[in-house]
Formats: sequence, C-alpha cells, structure tokens
Amino acid sequence: MKNVKLWIIISGICGFTSVAIGAFGAHGLRNVLSPDRLEIYKTGVIYHLLHSITILAIALSGQTKYLISALFFLIGIILFSFSLYLYAVTSAIVFAIITPFGGISFLIGWLLLIIQAFKEKNS
Repeated sequence: MKNVKLWIIISGICGFTSVAIGAFGAHGLRNVLSPDRLEIYKTGVIYHLLHSITILAIALSGQTKYLISALFFLIGIILFSFSLYLYAVTSAIVFAIITPFGGISFLIGWLLLIIQAFKEKNS
C-alpha cells in the first residue's frame, strides 16, 4: 500500500487506458452507439481520466497517508467507469447496477482525503 512507485505505475496504467478507451469510443463507437449511450461512455472516460490524474498527484506528493484514497479511486475507476463502458456497449442492466458502487468508492476516496488533511498537525 505504501509503495509510491507502484502507485505511479498504477496511475500510468489508468491514464493510458482512459485515453485508449476514450479514443476507441470517439472513433470506433461514434457511429455504433446512440447519442445517449455515447454520453454514458464519455462519462466513464471523464471520471476514469480525472481519477487517474488524482492517483498520480497523490503518489507524487509522497504523502503515503493519502494512498488509501488512491486505492478507493482505483476501485472507483474499475467499478464506475468500466461498468459504464460495458453498459453503454451491451445495454446489460447488470452493469448499470454496479455503477453506484464505483461512485460510492470515489466519494469514500475524496472523504478520506479530506479527513487525512484535517488530521495534519502543521497546517
């Protein structure tokens, strides 16, 4: 959990996959998905990229106490973004049911970040 190098690598993988998946959606799915489904797909990409960058910022900060937030952001990417990708492409409702759990993971990650910041003694 405290391996900063590992979290930089994880953020790189997340960032890479968000760009690749976003490009696939923009170029490969534009004429395949309905505008509503494409919007769902884009929402997944935005949250994926945003939280990839946030994981990187946490890792680069060197503040290992924030890595628990990074873990929840990673879980959020997997549950939220990937369920939206799959739902947009397949219309299978089971994937839409998973999405809120990813959203909750994102919220927990942000909440933990706030709590850790309040615990700072020298602020």
